[in-house]
Amino acid sequence: MHADEHPIDVRLVRGLVDAARPEWAGLPLSPLSRSGSSNALFRLGEELVVRLPRQPGGSATVEKEARWLPWVAPALRVRVPEVVAVGRPGGGYPERWSVLRWLDGEVPEVDGSGRSGGLDHDALARDLAAVVTALRGLEVPEAARADPALRWYRGESLARQDAGTRANVEACRDLPGLDLDLDAALSVWESALDLPDPPGGRAPSWYHGDLLAENLLVEQGRLAAVLDFGSLGVGEPTVDLMVAWELLPAGSRRVFREATGVDDVSWARGRAWALAVALMTFPYYWRTMPQRCADRLVMARAALADASACT
Repeated sequence: MHADEHPIDVRLVRGLVDAARPEWAGLPLSPLSRSGSSNALFRLGEELVVRLPRQPGGSATVEKEARWLPWVAPALRVRVPEVVAVGRPGGGYPERWSVLRWLDGEVPEVDGSGRSGGLDHDALARDLAAVVTALRGLEVPEAARADPALRWYRGESLARQDAGTRANVEACRDLPGLDLDLDAALSVWESALDLPDPPGGRAPSWYHGDLLAENLLVEQGRLAAVLDFGSLGVGEPTVDLMVAWELLPAGSRRVFREATGVDDVSWARGRAWALAVALMTFPYYWRTMPQRCADRLVMARAALADASACT
């Protein structure tokens, strides 16, 4: 999946776990069929999951989650990962890794039709809005403001992403079968660059940074858990609005927007983030993660449709 990816298999993980926690040596271990792009996931027994960064430098996200999830989790009304243990490098694997408590639920389906099986989209919109507003309202202690691990490009201004987004648009033109109006996407992006930046005096807020369907779990049509806080940051939190265009039909997006209370400028900025994140996904993952690309295509098309409706 990545040119610099660490080789990770069951034998490696078994050795790391058994050396670090001998009491878990008898627990069955197997790879999960749906691992992410940043981490390889292995089910350990019935109650645990082992998570190993795929690329160099991934230790930083492991340490960030271990440090800051206990601060963030109590503010949210849904389950989030509980870090049970953090392991050291070993067996030729150079990163720190973590063991998390297993969370039940299903990853919500993204289909763009608004008919995703069993989902109550209006209720889901309110659940997602509660996550976004809780993060924004959570106190940011001085230690978090000073922690460089919590500063990331997704908490910065759109202008900082302009060169990269334009390059991604051009790279997308060479992808076979990408059915997306790239000229329209570029036009929406350029219009978003004219939006006023957030007030300079506004205090930075917490944001998840990758609030998308693949990092959510649902049960009985409602949001049950938010996963993968490796992108957790402190900064301008508009990027978390992008989930509205990936997962919610138009009517439920209005419910989400009303529940978050964001203004017109913030909403337009969130739509631009949805486009930017989709456009960066296609060139990198077109051949390795077709389902992720399909989900981002739904998000990009919905963002374009919303932009057209506003003009």
